[in-house]
Amino acid sequence: MECYFDNSATTRAGENVIKTVTKVMAEDFGNPSSKHAKGVQSEVYLKDARQVLAKILKVKEKEILFTSGGTESNNMALIGTALANERAGRHIITTSIEHPSVLEPLRFLAERRVDPFEITYLPVDAKGHVSLSDLKETIREDTTLVSIMMVNNEIGAVQDIVSIGKVIKEKNPKTLFHVDAIQAFGKLEIHPNKMGIDLMSVSSHKFHGPKGVGFLYIREGTKIKPLIYGGGQQKGMRSGTDNVPGIAGMAVAASESYAAREENVRHMISLKDLLTEELEKIAQEEQGKYFSIRINSQKGELSAPHILSATFAPVKSEVLLHALEERGIYVSSGSACSSNKPGVSRTLESIGLSAKEADCTIRFSFCKDNTAGEVLYAAEQLRELLPILSKFISR
Repeated sequence: MECYFDNSATTRAGENVIKTVTKVMAEDFGNPSSKHAKGVQSEVYLKDARQVLAKILKVKEKEILFTSGGTESNNMALIGTALANERAGRHIITTSIEHPSVLEPLRFLAERRVDPFEITYLPVDAKGHVSLSDLKETIREDTTLVSIMMVNNEIGAVQDIVSIGKVIKEKNPKTLFHVDAIQAFGKLEIHPNKMGIDLMSVSSHKFHGPKGVGFLYIREGTKIKPLIYGGGQQKGMRSGTDNVPGIAGMAVAASESYAAREENVRHMISLKDLLTEELEKIAQEEQGKYFSIRINSQKGELSAPHILSATFAPVKSEVLLHALEERGIYVSSGSACSSNKPGVSRTLESIGLSAKEADCTIRFSFCKDNTAGEVLYAAEQLRELLPILSKFISR
């Protein structure tokens, strides 16, 4: 049996997505900047995609900017708005558990030789949630931007974005609010206008769309500078030939994800709860004789429906990952976007795990295609593997 439980890293593209991408690449392949019929046909795909995404989010079509994915969207949201608004202030607030595509652009801004930005990193509690009082106390007159992810990519913590947005706007109405919704889009209901969101990043391949495409929601009137200059596409905000096949495929994936969102979410929650129960059973059977199991993800609305993080001390995550792989089970030892860089996970460290515990942590992430049978199979393999692997570790 093959069980793919690494859907937070990437998902398999849907059949209708593949058909749409193939059709655009093979038949409707014109450059949307061209004025002939082929170009006009490609432009229609872009307009239709904006319409689909805007309808889902209940925003204006012109507030959707297509990008190459989550990393570019985050970089543009942070660097673009920071530079456009630096006369108003150079103070930015984020959290200690953000994705590297947020933390690295902020580091770039903080390390500028001339007029560097000051970055405040808010702590989180043991389940990965930000304190609203901490946020309120940190916002200043010169705070131009707050960036907080909606769903953490490692442990699945869901932030109270509505309350966070209210705190920001009440304390300083001029402060912009950026949300990394890369793990949330397709799973949670998101309406930027009701949530006080000014900028929001989304990546297609996290919800069964193509890789290499995403979008950035930019509230109308938000001051932001482009990062990519050249041909002036997308009204000069993001130059470069539009990825029409990817954008068309992303629109199909988004439409399908939200059409069946409630059903898919219920299904993923049932799988997450089932695996949680099975892990608890294994831990009770073992009673810490050779190994221990710590579940880092919560149940309920405070945690994403598709992400379960667990620590299997003293078995190292890389060892367990490959042992499971040999049995057809694919999981992650961390964020796929940064797992090639050694070091302790900032997220796991922030919720109280030691370096050794973080090195023994695995992430399971589900999608609509996973089954209860796959979860039970994975649990049975863990029940067999953990005692064996833990016996070979020196204590």
